[in-house]
Amino acid sequence: MNDDEWKLLAKGMNELGKIAYDKGMTLTYHHHMGTCVQSIAETEKFLELTDPELVFLLYDTGHFYFAGEDPLEALEMFYPRIKHVHLKDVRSNVLTEVKENNWSFLQAVRAGAFTVPGDGNINFDPIFQTLSDEGYEGWMIVEAEQDPAKANPFEYAKKARAFIREKTGL
Repeated sequence: MNDDEWKLLAKGMNELGKIAYDKGMTLTYHHHMGTCVQSIAETEKFLELTDPELVFLLYDTGHFYFAGEDPLEALEMFYPRIKHVHLKDVRSNVLTEVKENNWSFLQAVRAGAFTVPGDGNINFDPIFQTLSDEGYEGWMIVEAEQDPAKANPFEYAKKARAFIREKTGL
């Protein structure tokens, strides 16, 4: 985006954040592949332009990894603004194929680039440790973003639950 578009996005998010605040809610923004805020640099710019009292971040391990970023570095950088967490893993072999073939985000999802924590290549140990050390008490949502015809949702939910229990004791 150009500078004017960044300013417009920030203005709109600040206005939405104020509406949410006035109603006793917290607005969180989800950085996401296929949008204007994907990378650490874009997330940093977005957060710099928005009011830290009104606009927060939904941190997503899988989307940072997919963007070529280190999810732990992003967590450490943005922790003060994080109010919601999506735990998603990435299959690096599929991601390599996605990038080599210049597939769309939808094609990547259908091909199985994403999966539940513990079934891909993200090292969740330091992520869980950092969230614990920082005293994070918000929502953590497990996501797979997989084709249910290829990956049985119930089986993957059980797999994710077992992994999280093993790694965190929760």
